[in-house]
Amino acid sequence: MCLNRLLEDIEKCRNEMVQLASHTPLSNQRVVDMSTKLDRLLNKYHSINGGKVC
Repeated sequence: MCLNRLLEDIEKCRNEMVQLASHTPLSNQRVVDMSTKLDRLLNKYHSINGGKVC
């Protein structure tokens, strides 16, 4: 996966999670699922990027 595409996916997922969380409780399953998806994307980024911070 292209790093730029991955960064775009991370930002999109983060925005969706924030939007969803602003209208539902943080314990809502959809918010939890979105958070889990974001965690996976961030882990993938750190794996590809060797843990370096840009």
